Amino acid sequence: MTTTIFSGKSEPIESAQDLLTIFKSSEKPPQQWRVGTEHEKLGFYRDTLQPVPYAGERGISAVLAGFVEKFGWEPVAEGEQIIALLRNDAAITLEPGGQFELSGAPMFTAHDTCQELHQHLQELRDLSEPLGITWLASGRNPLIASSEMPWMPKERYEIMRRYLPTRGGHAMDMMTGTGTVQTNLDYSSEADMARKLYVAFAIAPFLTALFANSPFAEGKPSGYLSTRGKVWLDVDGDRSGIIPAVFREDFGYQDYVDYALDVPMFFIHRDGHYRDYAGHSFRNFMADGLDGYTATLDDWTLHLTTIFPEARLKNIIELRMADMGPTAMICAFAAVSRGLLYDETALDSAVALLRKVKLEDYPQLQEDTARIGLRAEVAGRPVREWLRDLISIAASGLERLNAQDEQGENEGKFLEPLRRIVDTGKTQADLLLDRWNGEWNQSMEPLFSSEFVL
Repeated sequence: MTTTIFSGKSEPIESAQDLLTIFKSSEKPPQQWRVGTEHEKLGFYRDTLQPVPYAGERGISAVLAGFVEKFGWEPVAEGEQIIALLRNDAAITLEPGGQFELSGAPMFTAHDTCQELHQHLQELRDLSEPLGITWLASGRNPLIASSEMPWMPKERYEIMRRYLPTRGGHAMDMMTGTGTVQTNLDYSSEADMARKLYVAFAIAPFLTALFANSPFAEGKPSGYLSTRGKVWLDVDGDRSGIIPAVFREDFGYQDYVDYALDVPMFFIHRDGHYRDYAGHSFRNFMADGLDGYTATLDDWTLHLTTIFPEARLKNIIELRMADMGPTAMICAFAAVSRGLLYDETALDSAVALLRKVKLEDYPQLQEDTARIGLRAEVAGRPVREWLRDLISIAASGLERLNAQDEQGENEGKFLEPLRRIVDTGKTQADLLLDRWNGEWNQSMEPLFSSEFVL
Protein backbone atom coordinates (compact mmCIF):
# COMPACT_ATOMS: atom_id res chain seq x y z
CA MET A 1 0.00 0.00 0.00
CA THR A 2 1.41 3.36 -1.00
CA THR A 3 2.71 5.63 1.74
CA THR A 4 2.27 9.20 0.57
CA ILE A 5 4.55 11.96 1.79
CA PHE A 6 2.63 15.24 1.92
CA SER A 7 4.29 18.59 1.31
CA GLY A 8 1.38 20.68 2.60
CA LYS A 9 1.98 23.10 -0.29
CA SER A 10 -0.02 21.51 -3.09
CA GLU A 11 -1.60 23.72 -5.72
CA PRO A 12 -5.41 23.80 -6.08
CA ILE A 13 -6.86 22.15 -9.16
CA GLU A 14 -7.80 24.95 -11.53
CA SER A 15 -9.24 22.93 -14.40
CA ALA A 16 -9.84 19.39 -15.59
CA GLN A 17 -6.66 19.68 -17.66
CA ASP A 18 -4.64 19.81 -14.44
CA LEU A 19 -5.59 16.19 -13.79
CA LEU A 20 -3.61 15.09 -16.85
CA THR A 21 -0.41 16.68 -15.56
CA ILE A 22 0.77 13.71 -13.48
CA PHE A 23 0.61 11.47 -16.56
CA LYS A 24 2.04 13.81 -19.19
CA SER A 25 4.88 14.98 -16.96
CA SER A 26 5.91 11.37 -16.29
CA GLU A 27 6.67 10.46 -19.91
CA LYS A 28 10.28 9.33 -20.34
CA PRO A 29 12.39 8.36 -23.36
CA PRO A 30 13.27 4.66 -23.55
CA GLN A 31 16.83 5.17 -22.36
CA GLN A 32 15.43 6.40 -19.02
CA TRP A 33 12.98 3.54 -18.50
CA ARG A 34 13.31 1.63 -15.24
CA VAL A 35 11.64 -1.33 -13.56
CA GLY A 36 10.59 -1.33 -9.92
CA THR A 37 9.45 -4.38 -7.99
CA GLU A 38 7.18 -4.50 -4.94
CA HIS A 39 6.25 -7.50 -2.84
CA GLU A 40 4.26 -8.25 0.33
CA LYS A 41 5.25 -11.03 2.72
CA LEU A 42 3.38 -12.46 5.70
CA GLY A 43 4.97 -12.53 9.15
CA PHE A 44 4.49 -15.35 11.70
CA TYR A 45 6.13 -16.34 14.95
CA ARG A 46 8.11 -19.53 14.41
CA ASP A 47 7.10 -21.09 17.72
CA THR A 48 3.33 -20.51 17.56
CA LEU A 49 2.64 -19.78 13.84
CA GLN A 50 0.60 -16.79 14.98
CA PRO A 51 0.65 -13.51 13.04
CA VAL A 52 3.02 -10.77 14.19
CA PRO A 53 1.30 -7.71 15.72
CA TYR A 54 2.61 -4.19 15.40
CA ALA A 55 3.54 -3.51 19.03
CA GLY A 56 5.82 -5.29 21.47
CA GLU A 57 9.45 -6.30 21.82
CA ARG A 58 8.95 -8.95 19.10
CA GLY A 59 6.49 -6.93 17.02
CA ILE A 60 6.71 -5.34 13.61
CA SER A 61 7.55 -2.01 15.24
CA ALA A 62 10.74 -3.64 16.56
CA VAL A 63 11.64 -4.84 13.06
CA LEU A 64 11.10 -1.36 11.65
CA ALA A 65 13.23 0.18 14.39
CA GLY A 66 15.98 -2.32 13.57
CA PHE A 67 16.02 -1.22 9.92
CA VAL A 68 16.53 2.36 11.12
CA GLU A 69 19.24 1.56 13.66
CA LYS A 70 21.19 -1.11 11.79
CA PHE A 71 20.69 -0.40 8.09
CA GLY A 72 20.21 3.38 7.87
CA TRP A 73 16.58 3.57 6.77
CA GLU A 74 14.73 6.84 7.47
CA PRO A 75 11.54 6.45 9.53
CA VAL A 76 8.16 7.85 8.52
CA ALA A 77 5.85 8.23 11.52
CA GLU A 78 2.23 8.87 12.34
CA GLY A 79 2.28 10.35 15.81
CA GLU A 80 4.78 8.32 17.83
CA GLN A 81 4.65 5.21 15.66
CA ILE A 82 6.83 4.31 12.68
CA ILE A 83 4.58 3.28 9.80
CA ALA A 84 7.05 3.28 6.90
CA LEU A 85 10.75 3.55 6.04
CA LEU A 86 12.67 5.26 3.24
CA ARG A 87 16.18 4.68 1.88
CA ASN A 88 17.29 6.32 -1.34
CA ASP A 89 14.43 5.60 -3.78
CA ALA A 90 13.10 2.51 -1.98
CA ALA A 91 10.44 2.27 0.73
CA ILE A 92 9.25 -0.28 3.27
CA THR A 93 5.54 -0.05 4.06
CA LEU A 94 2.91 -2.00 5.98
CA GLU A 95 -0.33 -3.45 4.65
CA PRO A 96 -3.32 -3.44 7.04
CA GLY A 97 -2.70 -6.94 8.46
CA GLY A 98 1.04 -6.45 8.89
CA GLN A 99 2.11 -7.64 5.42
CA PHE A 100 5.66 -6.30 5.15
CA GLU A 101 6.21 -4.64 1.78
CA LEU A 102 9.36 -3.61 0.00
CA SER A 103 8.66 -1.00 -2.68
CA GLY A 104 11.91 -1.30 -4.54
CA ALA A 105 13.79 1.54 -6.17
CA PRO A 106 13.46 2.03 -9.95
CA MET A 107 16.23 -0.06 -11.53
CA PHE A 108 17.56 -0.42 -15.07
CA THR A 109 17.19 -4.22 -15.25
CA ALA A 110 15.71 -7.27 -13.58
CA HIS A 111 19.28 -8.16 -12.56
CA ASP A 112 19.38 -4.99 -10.47
CA THR A 113 15.96 -5.36 -8.90
CA CYS A 114 16.70 -9.00 -8.06
CA GLN A 115 19.95 -8.00 -6.36
CA GLU A 116 18.04 -5.38 -4.36
CA LEU A 117 15.55 -8.06 -3.35
CA HIS A 118 18.26 -10.38 -2.02
CA GLN A 119 19.84 -7.54 -0.01
CA HIS A 120 16.48 -6.63 1.51
CA LEU A 121 15.70 -10.21 2.49
CA GLN A 122 19.12 -10.64 4.10
CA GLU A 123 18.59 -7.47 6.16
CA LEU A 124 15.13 -8.68 7.14
CA ARG A 125 16.43 -12.09 8.21
CA ASP A 126 19.18 -10.49 10.29
CA LEU A 127 16.53 -8.53 12.20
CA SER A 128 13.79 -11.17 12.34
CA GLU A 129 15.64 -14.30 13.38
CA PRO A 130 16.54 -13.05 16.89
CA LEU A 131 12.86 -12.15 17.34
CA GLY A 132 11.65 -15.58 16.26
CA ILE A 133 9.81 -14.17 13.24
CA THR A 134 9.57 -15.97 9.92
CA TRP A 135 8.27 -14.51 6.65
CA LEU A 136 6.08 -16.54 4.32
CA ALA A 137 5.90 -16.10 0.54
CA SER A 138 2.24 -16.69 -0.24
CA GLY A 139 -0.56 -14.90 -2.04
CA ARG A 140 -2.98 -15.56 0.83
CA ASN A 141 -2.56 -16.11 4.55
CA PRO A 142 -2.92 -19.90 4.68
CA LEU A 143 -3.78 -20.20 8.36
CA ILE A 144 -5.39 -17.22 10.05
CA ALA A 145 -8.92 -15.94 9.48
CA SER A 146 -9.08 -12.28 8.51
CA SER A 147 -11.22 -11.52 11.56
CA GLU A 148 -8.36 -12.69 13.80
CA MET A 149 -5.58 -10.65 12.18
CA PRO A 150 -3.88 -7.72 13.92
CA TRP A 151 -4.25 -4.27 12.37
CA MET A 152 -1.47 -1.79 11.71
CA PRO A 153 -1.83 1.68 13.30
CA LYS A 154 -2.36 3.77 10.15
CA GLU A 155 -5.17 6.32 9.98
CA ARG A 156 -6.03 5.57 6.38
CA TYR A 157 -6.64 1.90 7.21
CA GLU A 158 -9.29 2.73 9.79
CA ILE A 159 -11.26 4.58 7.12
CA MET A 160 -10.85 1.73 4.63
CA ARG A 161 -11.80 -0.77 7.35
CA ARG A 162 -15.13 0.99 7.86
CA TYR A 163 -15.97 1.53 4.19
CA LEU A 164 -14.68 -1.37 2.09
CA PRO A 165 -16.71 -4.15 3.79
CA THR A 166 -19.82 -2.31 2.61
CA ARG A 167 -18.58 -2.72 -0.97
CA GLY A 168 -17.40 -6.34 -1.20
CA GLY A 169 -17.61 -9.58 0.71
CA HIS A 170 -13.85 -10.23 0.59
CA ALA A 171 -12.65 -6.70 1.39
CA MET A 172 -11.33 -7.69 4.82
CA ASP A 173 -9.53 -10.69 3.31
CA MET A 174 -7.83 -8.40 0.80
CA MET A 175 -6.70 -5.93 3.43
CA THR A 176 -5.39 -8.29 6.09
CA GLY A 177 -4.67 -11.57 4.34
CA THR A 178 -3.26 -11.22 0.83
CA GLY A 179 0.24 -10.78 -0.58
CA THR A 180 1.01 -9.56 -4.08
CA VAL A 181 4.05 -9.03 -6.30
CA GLN A 182 3.97 -5.90 -8.44
CA THR A 183 6.15 -4.42 -11.15
CA ASN A 184 6.30 -0.73 -12.03
CA LEU A 185 7.17 0.39 -15.54
CA ASP A 186 7.64 3.63 -17.47
CA TYR A 187 6.08 4.93 -20.68
CA SER A 188 7.25 7.42 -23.31
CA SER A 189 4.00 8.92 -24.61
CA GLU A 190 0.24 8.69 -24.41
CA ALA A 191 0.19 6.12 -27.21
CA ASP A 192 2.93 4.07 -25.54
CA MET A 193 1.05 4.20 -22.25
CA ALA A 194 -2.16 3.04 -23.91
CA ARG A 195 -0.56 -0.01 -25.51
CA LYS A 196 1.32 -0.98 -22.36
CA LEU A 197 -1.70 -0.54 -20.11
CA TYR A 198 -3.80 -2.60 -22.52
CA VAL A 199 -1.27 -5.46 -22.46
CA ALA A 200 -1.02 -5.20 -18.67
CA PHE A 201 -4.79 -5.66 -18.32
CA ALA A 202 -5.04 -8.27 -21.07
CA ILE A 203 -2.37 -10.51 -19.54
CA ALA A 204 -3.69 -10.12 -15.98
CA PRO A 205 -5.66 -13.39 -15.70
CA PHE A 206 -2.92 -15.29 -17.55
CA LEU A 207 -0.32 -14.12 -15.05
CA THR A 208 -2.70 -14.82 -12.17
CA ALA A 209 -2.67 -18.44 -13.37
CA LEU A 210 1.08 -18.57 -13.95
CA PHE A 211 1.98 -17.12 -10.53
CA ALA A 212 -0.79 -18.90 -8.59
CA ASN A 213 0.57 -19.57 -5.09
CA SER A 214 -2.33 -19.34 -2.64
CA PRO A 215 -4.37 -22.56 -2.55
CA PHE A 216 -5.07 -22.43 1.20
CA ALA A 217 -7.17 -20.36 3.59
CA GLU A 218 -7.81 -20.95 7.29
CA GLY A 219 -5.72 -24.12 7.32
CA LYS A 220 -7.23 -26.01 4.40
CA PRO A 221 -7.59 -25.87 0.60
CA SER A 222 -9.82 -23.01 -0.50
CA GLY A 223 -10.91 -24.53 -3.83
CA TYR A 224 -8.80 -21.96 -5.71
CA LEU A 225 -5.20 -22.06 -6.86
CA SER A 226 -5.01 -18.27 -6.46
CA THR A 227 -7.20 -17.50 -3.48
CA ARG A 228 -5.73 -14.00 -3.67
CA GLY A 229 -7.08 -13.71 -7.21
CA LYS A 230 -10.51 -14.86 -6.07
CA VAL A 231 -10.51 -12.41 -3.15
CA TRP A 232 -9.85 -9.49 -5.49
CA LEU A 233 -12.95 -10.34 -7.53
CA ASP A 234 -15.12 -9.31 -4.57
CA VAL A 235 -13.47 -6.28 -2.96
CA ASP A 236 -15.05 -3.20 -4.53
CA GLY A 237 -16.38 -3.27 -8.07
CA ASP A 238 -15.96 0.51 -8.34
CA ARG A 239 -12.19 0.43 -7.88
CA SER A 240 -10.89 -3.06 -8.73
CA GLY A 241 -10.85 -5.51 -11.63
CA ILE A 242 -10.77 -4.65 -15.34
CA ILE A 243 -11.21 -1.15 -16.82
CA PRO A 244 -13.16 -1.71 -20.08
CA ALA A 245 -12.07 1.57 -21.66
CA VAL A 246 -8.46 0.35 -21.74
CA PHE A 247 -9.47 -2.24 -24.35
CA ARG A 248 -10.49 0.48 -26.84
CA GLU A 249 -7.88 1.27 -29.46
CA ASP A 250 -8.38 5.03 -28.93
CA PHE A 251 -7.84 4.87 -25.15
CA GLY A 252 -5.86 7.79 -23.69
CA TYR A 253 -5.07 9.77 -20.56
CA GLN A 254 -8.48 11.46 -20.48
CA ASP A 255 -10.23 8.10 -20.41
CA TYR A 256 -8.28 7.09 -17.31
CA VAL A 257 -9.06 10.46 -15.70
CA ASP A 258 -12.77 9.96 -16.41
CA TYR A 259 -12.60 6.49 -14.86
CA ALA A 260 -10.72 7.70 -11.77
CA LEU A 261 -13.08 10.63 -11.22
CA ASP A 262 -15.96 8.19 -10.91
CA VAL A 263 -14.21 5.92 -8.38
CA PRO A 264 -15.52 6.94 -4.94
CA MET A 265 -13.03 8.61 -2.63
CA PHE A 266 -11.71 7.26 0.65
CA PHE A 267 -10.20 10.37 2.23
CA ILE A 268 -8.16 13.55 1.90
CA HIS A 269 -5.19 14.60 4.03
CA ARG A 270 -5.24 17.88 5.94
CA ASP A 271 -3.33 19.21 8.97
CA GLY A 272 -1.46 15.96 9.44
CA HIS A 273 -4.54 13.72 9.44
CA TYR A 274 -6.75 11.77 7.04
CA ARG A 275 -10.30 13.12 6.74
CA ASP A 276 -12.97 10.52 6.04
CA TYR A 277 -14.89 11.21 2.83
CA ALA A 278 -15.43 7.60 1.87
CA GLY A 279 -18.03 7.26 -0.88
CA HIS A 280 -17.89 10.88 -2.00
CA SER A 281 -17.26 11.81 -5.62
CA PHE A 282 -13.89 13.33 -6.52
CA ARG A 283 -15.63 14.91 -9.49
CA ASN A 284 -17.98 16.76 -7.12
CA PHE A 285 -15.15 17.53 -4.70
CA MET A 286 -13.25 19.20 -7.53
CA ALA A 287 -16.30 21.21 -8.56
CA ASP A 288 -17.79 22.19 -5.21
CA GLY A 289 -15.29 21.37 -2.46
CA LEU A 290 -16.02 19.43 0.72
CA ASP A 291 -16.69 21.08 4.08
CA GLY A 292 -14.67 24.09 2.99
CA TYR A 293 -11.76 22.06 1.59
CA THR A 294 -10.69 22.74 -2.00
CA ALA A 295 -9.36 19.92 -4.17
CA THR A 296 -5.59 20.05 -4.77
CA LEU A 297 -3.16 18.13 -6.96
CA ASP A 298 -1.97 16.26 -3.85
CA ASP A 299 -5.57 15.14 -3.29
CA TRP A 300 -5.69 13.84 -6.86
CA THR A 301 -2.36 12.02 -6.50
CA LEU A 302 -3.59 10.46 -3.24
CA HIS A 303 -6.89 9.45 -4.86
CA LEU A 304 -5.03 7.65 -7.66
CA THR A 305 -3.35 5.45 -5.02
CA THR A 306 -6.75 4.30 -3.71
CA ILE A 307 -7.79 2.73 -7.02
CA PHE A 308 -7.04 -1.01 -7.17
CA PRO A 309 -7.50 -2.40 -10.72
CA GLU A 310 -5.38 -5.25 -12.07
CA ALA A 311 -3.09 -2.64 -13.61
CA ARG A 312 -2.87 0.96 -12.50
CA LEU A 313 -1.76 4.21 -14.10
CA LYS A 314 -0.01 6.86 -12.03
CA ASN A 315 3.38 8.38 -12.88
CA ILE A 316 4.18 4.75 -13.79
CA ILE A 317 2.24 1.70 -14.96
CA GLU A 318 1.77 -0.87 -12.21
CA LEU A 319 1.17 -4.57 -12.90
CA ARG A 320 -0.62 -5.93 -9.82
CA MET A 321 -1.91 -9.44 -10.63
CA ALA A 322 0.66 -11.92 -9.29
CA ASP A 323 0.60 -13.91 -6.05
CA MET A 324 3.56 -13.41 -3.78
CA GLY A 325 6.07 -16.24 -4.18
CA PRO A 326 9.68 -17.29 -3.58
CA THR A 327 12.50 -15.02 -4.69
CA ALA A 328 12.91 -16.70 -8.09
CA MET A 329 9.30 -15.93 -8.92
CA ILE A 330 9.63 -12.28 -7.86
CA CYS A 331 12.64 -11.89 -10.16
CA ALA A 332 10.71 -13.70 -12.91
CA PHE A 333 7.83 -11.23 -12.65
CA ALA A 334 10.18 -8.30 -13.20
CA ALA A 335 11.79 -10.04 -16.17
CA VAL A 336 8.59 -11.13 -17.94
CA SER A 337 7.18 -7.61 -17.50
CA ARG A 338 10.25 -6.01 -19.06
CA GLY A 339 10.39 -8.56 -21.85
CA LEU A 340 6.79 -8.02 -22.88
CA LEU A 341 6.51 -4.24 -22.44
CA TYR A 342 9.96 -2.70 -22.96
CA ASP A 343 10.85 -4.17 -26.36
CA GLU A 344 8.85 -2.68 -29.21
CA THR A 345 8.69 -5.87 -31.27
CA ALA A 346 7.60 -7.91 -28.26
CA LEU A 347 4.97 -5.32 -27.37
CA ASP A 348 3.60 -5.45 -30.93
CA SER A 349 3.48 -9.25 -30.77
CA ALA A 350 1.76 -9.24 -27.37
CA VAL A 351 -0.89 -6.80 -28.58
CA ALA A 352 -1.56 -8.88 -31.70
CA LEU A 353 -1.85 -12.10 -29.69
CA LEU A 354 -4.02 -10.72 -26.89
CA ARG A 355 -6.49 -8.98 -29.22
CA LYS A 356 -7.77 -12.49 -29.97
CA VAL A 357 -9.31 -12.52 -26.49
CA LYS A 358 -12.49 -10.43 -26.30
CA LEU A 359 -13.33 -8.07 -23.47
CA GLU A 360 -16.49 -10.04 -22.69
CA ASP A 361 -14.34 -13.15 -22.06
CA TYR A 362 -12.52 -11.62 -19.12
CA PRO A 363 -14.99 -11.99 -16.21
CA GLN A 364 -15.14 -15.76 -16.70
CA LEU A 365 -11.43 -15.95 -17.46
CA GLN A 366 -10.58 -14.17 -14.20
CA GLU A 367 -12.73 -16.60 -12.23
CA ASP A 368 -11.37 -19.65 -14.04
CA THR A 369 -7.68 -18.76 -13.79
CA ALA A 370 -8.01 -18.03 -10.06
CA ARG A 371 -9.74 -21.38 -9.56
CA ILE A 372 -7.99 -23.83 -11.89
CA GLY A 373 -4.97 -21.92 -13.16
CA LEU A 374 -3.34 -23.33 -16.29
CA ARG A 375 -6.29 -25.65 -16.90
CA ALA A 376 -8.57 -22.72 -17.76
CA GLU A 377 -9.42 -22.07 -21.41
CA VAL A 378 -10.29 -18.99 -23.42
CA ALA A 379 -10.92 -18.41 -27.13
CA GLY A 380 -10.66 -22.14 -27.76
CA ARG A 381 -7.17 -22.56 -26.27
CA PRO A 382 -5.88 -23.65 -22.84
CA VAL A 383 -4.37 -20.85 -20.78
CA ARG A 384 -1.22 -22.98 -20.63
CA GLU A 385 -0.74 -22.56 -24.40
CA TRP A 386 -1.40 -18.83 -24.29
CA LEU A 387 1.30 -18.59 -21.62
CA ARG A 388 3.74 -20.60 -23.69
CA ASP A 389 3.38 -17.97 -26.43
CA LEU A 390 3.63 -15.04 -24.01
CA ILE A 391 6.79 -16.38 -22.36
CA SER A 392 8.33 -16.92 -25.79
CA ILE A 393 7.52 -13.33 -26.74
CA ALA A 394 9.00 -12.06 -23.47
CA ALA A 395 12.16 -14.14 -23.92
CA SER A 396 12.68 -12.73 -27.42
CA GLY A 397 12.16 -9.22 -26.05
CA LEU A 398 14.77 -9.78 -23.36
CA GLU A 399 17.22 -11.11 -25.95
CA ARG A 400 16.85 -7.92 -27.97
CA LEU A 401 17.14 -5.73 -24.86
CA ASN A 402 20.26 -7.78 -24.03
CA ALA A 403 20.85 -6.44 -20.53
CA GLN A 404 23.65 -8.71 -19.35
CA ASP A 405 24.88 -9.50 -15.86
CA GLU A 406 28.52 -10.01 -14.85
CA GLN A 407 28.38 -13.56 -16.24
CA GLY A 408 27.17 -12.33 -19.62
CA GLU A 409 23.63 -13.67 -19.19
CA ASN A 410 20.61 -11.60 -20.17
CA GLU A 411 17.42 -11.34 -18.14
CA GLY A 412 15.93 -14.32 -19.93
CA LYS A 413 17.55 -16.53 -17.27
CA PHE A 414 14.87 -15.35 -14.82
CA LEU A 415 12.13 -16.90 -16.99
CA GLU A 416 13.22 -20.48 -16.27
CA PRO A 417 10.77 -21.01 -13.35
CA LEU A 418 7.93 -19.85 -15.62
CA ARG A 419 8.94 -22.20 -18.42
CA ARG A 420 9.05 -25.06 -15.93
CA ILE A 421 5.52 -24.30 -14.76
CA VAL A 422 4.18 -24.25 -18.32
CA ASP A 423 6.13 -27.36 -19.36
CA THR A 424 4.92 -29.40 -16.38
CA GLY A 425 1.45 -27.88 -16.19
CA LYS A 426 1.98 -27.51 -12.43
CA THR A 427 1.82 -24.10 -10.76
CA GLN A 428 3.30 -23.48 -7.33
CA ALA A 429 -0.23 -23.89 -5.96
CA ASP A 430 -0.65 -27.29 -7.64
CA LEU A 431 2.62 -28.48 -6.11
CA LEU A 432 1.61 -27.23 -2.66
CA LEU A 433 -1.68 -29.12 -2.86
CA ASP A 434 0.18 -32.27 -3.92
CA ARG A 435 2.40 -31.99 -0.86
CA TRP A 436 -0.49 -31.13 1.47
CA ASN A 437 -2.38 -34.23 0.30
CA GLY A 438 0.77 -36.34 0.37
CA GLU A 439 3.90 -35.96 2.49
CA TRP A 440 2.46 -33.14 4.65
CA ASN A 441 -0.46 -35.33 5.73
CA GLN A 442 -2.90 -32.42 5.35
CA SER A 443 -0.98 -30.23 7.80
CA MET A 444 0.03 -26.61 7.29
CA GLU A 445 3.00 -26.79 9.65
CA PRO A 446 5.52 -28.15 7.08
CA LEU A 447 4.85 -25.11 4.90
CA PHE A 448 6.75 -23.02 7.44
CA SER A 449 9.96 -24.98 6.95
CA SER A 450 9.70 -25.13 3.16
CA GLU A 451 11.18 -23.07 0.32
CA PHE A 452 8.21 -20.72 0.73
CA VAL A 453 9.86 -19.18 3.80
CA LEU A 454 11.99 -16.23 2.74
